[in-house]
Amino acid sequence: MTETASFTIINASYAATAVNASQYPEGELAEIAFIGRSNVGKSSLINSLCRHNGLARTSGTPGKTQTINYFKITGKLSDQSRLEFMLVDLPGYGYAKRAQTARATWSKFIEEYWLNSERLKLVCQLIDVRHPPMESDINVYRWLIEHGLNVQVVATKADKITRGRVAQHVQIIKKDIKMPALNPDSQIIAYSAVNGTGRDELLDVIRNILLK
Repeated sequence: MTETASFTIINASYAATAVNASQYPEGELAEIAFIGRSNVGKSSLINSLCRHNGLARTSGTPGKTQTINYFKITGKLSDQSRLEFMLVDLPGYGYAKRAQTARATWSKFIEEYWLNSERLKLVCQLIDVRHPPMESDINVYRWLIEHGLNVQVVATKADKITRGRVAQHVQIIKKDIKMPALNPDSQIIAYSAVNGTGRDELLDVIRNILLK
């Protein structure tokens, strides 16, 4: 049985939807963004992380949703103090047949968000643990790293394969995306939205980022 996380989300609510910079929500709350290939389980992970079913909704057509969705999150620390931040749900990539470059996997306004948001503190890139990373996963990871963004890789759907295979597949992901081996923070979190595996670890990462 896992220990209770020292940072727990106690409230989550929809805040805004944006298709350009003028629609970004006002305020100075830190932003934690989530991105991944279409059908990687991003909505399920967000709902699981916040323990709020239906907070993030799955589009009926993979790759169709091209908006940035903001959710205001309140978390409680073990000393009962609270932290607020924006959870940012970004469009899925890699579904549409486009040029095989990272810049072509999202619309221009997504790139502008990456490069211009002063409140963005962490990007959680989701990769399906059951399969080796696809070219779009690798391109996106390298682009984020090369542009100096703080990235936490999360291997989703960990309940779909055995624990031993999860560990093996995580190592494959590390190798294929060329994650820096010397960086002590370069750890992939295996996550299951079904049984909560990895939830405490991801909350710890978010807490540490917010407290910096």
